Amino acid sequence: MTELSFLTAPGMAAGFIAETRPRAHGAGIDPYEYDRVTATVDSLLHWPDACQAAALAHRSRAERAAARGRRRTAGQHHRLAARWFHLAALIPDPDRERAAAVAAEADRSAGDSLALLDPRARRISGEGYAGWLRLPEGEAARNGTGAPLVVLVPGMDSSKEEFHHPADTLLDRGLAVLAVDGPGQGVLATGPTLGPDHRHALGRALDHVLDHVLDRAPDQAPAGGAVGGVAGGAVDPNRIAVVGLSLGGHLAADFAAHDPRVRTAALVSGPYRLDWDALVPFVTATLTQRCGDEAAARAFAARIDLAALAPRLRHLPLLLVEGGRDRIPGVTNADALTADLPHAELLHVPHGNHLLGNALSDWLPDTADWLAATLALAVAEEAGDALLPPRG
Repeated sequence: MTELSFLTAPGMAAGFIAETRPRAHGAGIDPYEYDRVTATVDSLLHWPDACQAAALAHRSRAERAAARGRRRTAGQHHRLAARWFHLAALIPDPDRERAAAVAAEADRSAGDSLALLDPRARRISGEGYAGWLRLPEGEAARNGTGAPLVVLVPGMDSSKEEFHHPADTLLDRGLAVLAVDGPGQGVLATGPTLGPDHRHALGRALDHVLDHVLDRAPDQAPAGGAVGGVAGGAVDPNRIAVVGLSLGGHLAADFAAHDPRVRTAALVSGPYRLDWDALVPFVTATLTQRCGDEAAARAFAARIDLAALAPRLRHLPLLLVEGGRDRIPGVTNADALTADLPHAELLHVPHGNHLLGNALSDWLPDTADWLAATLALAVAEEAGDALLPPRG
């Protein structure tokens, strides 16, 4: 296991807290609450307990609100609890039982929240994946054509519970969202390991939605996030996109390159390549935990090369979202991919940091609009091609 003494190094906690603040804001945490919760954290070993205490406080408030019949308030506090439990799992915690427990609690709180705020949401799980499927309101969901589906792929230390803002923004535009933990992520962080099987796990999650969940009647599943069905036709199998965030950008690109059902992709703060020897200890330690051991982590990092995937991505509309202040040692960011894929569109936010949590309004609405428009255009072009006479 990579040495974890850096967790207690002088200044490490203060630096991590400052760097994570915009990420927490992007995940839906009020920055003033974030400052209060983290003010007493003087060692990263204390980070999980501080975040867990904040999560439990929100859960307690949710339970009190529910007892008074205040369902929306209860749901909102459960959602904040899920976010704080997720933040508790960010560090490469040497206490793996604690890490597994907070990830499980994030999943539980997400389910409690969705049961109150979005009761049509369904939790899916299977070999190497666990996810939340959410469907939009509106005409696309009612008229039988089915809504486009966006598969949301988290990164190295992230999970399906982090990206509520992207999910809500996509839903507002009539897009269904499947947020998925794959091997080594979120609730699976201490189970199957992050590695080359990730794209197969995403494929199985998509199979689950298209072949099983959507074929069952709504009354076959209890409300509150249990595995179950929603009305058939709620998702259009011909309009599927994938969005990857941070390391999820590579995972999403790999999935899009190998699964013909994916029609378009957006990569947000995704790595183009990784140089293991230049990565900071926080990253190498986290990858080592998520991949199982250092040898597997080094091998995984060595395979991250978007240029190698470029020949498989040239048929797909691609959007690359980059922050000008995203500079992680050892990481070459995805804007370099524009040399290999000149058709890719680049959304560059000069003041954006990693994951652009400090610039949500500068990338998220435009990215959601781009995905909705691109999926609509892809289907329109396919319909037009079907009307053309055969070639030859």
